Amino acid sequence: MSEKTIQIIISPAKKMEVRNDLLPPVGLPVYIEKTQQLLQYMKSLDYGELKAVWKCNDKIAEQNYERIRHMKLDCNLTPAILSYEGIQYKYMAPAVFEEKAYRYLEKHLYILSGFYGALRPFDGVTPYRLEMQARFHDKKLDSLYDFWGRELAELVLKDCSLLVNLASKEYSRAVLKYLPDTIPCVTCVFGELVDGKVKEKGTYAKMARGEMVRFMAEHEVDCVEQIKAFDRLGYIFAEEWSDCEHYVFLRQG
Repeated sequence: MSEKTIQIIISPAKKMEVRNDLLPPVGLPVYIEKTQQLLQYMKSLDYGELKAVWKCNDKIAEQNYERIRHMKLDCNLTPAILSYEGIQYKYMAPAVFEEKAYRYLEKHLYILSGFYGALRPFDGVTPYRLEMQARFHDKKLDSLYDFWGRELAELVLKDCSLLVNLASKEYSRAVLKYLPDTIPCVTCVFGELVDGKVKEKGTYAKMARGEMVRFMAEHEVDCVEQIKAFDRLGYIFAEEWSDCEHYVFLRQG
């Protein structure tokens, strides 16, 4: 029987790049066959249909339309943790992790994805665009939440003793909807006090989520109490605003 342990979930980023100059990928994502199904379906759509799914400007749509047309899921791959760009990943800075931090993430971290389902950090991926909340409005495929169903939760929670939620609501919903009462979950909230209420600001929250992943990896966090020691980017754990399901960190100054 596998050892039960902390599992962390985070969101992907819209912007991606190919980086095969640092570390090689270790195998393919566990749901690669379902990803292939999605890819084949997307290849059957025309430019206008895909742009409507992506809800983006022409420049981004054209780039990703060409990606879809020529995409292969088994070559020129990048480890997922190094492929995603964006604020969260910039502050996580995985490219400069020490080996022990990589080992920690490989055991404890899942990146949730509308296209790949759930990724371990060193799963090989190719750049794509497909947000979890995207809608196809088709009888064959409408909602990605329906497409993935409870599979992502079953994978993430299989050997989970505690779930640390650092994902946005769009992505965490795919797992939390199926969370059993037997597995505790802590959602980290990074906010400021505004008129006596805790308010999260998107950019700062993304920065803090990235820093929290780095903090947990560097300290090899293995119990929930250790998370409270997080004190980066001016954030301090706020006991009075927290409960057993929500750890609130308030930005000072």
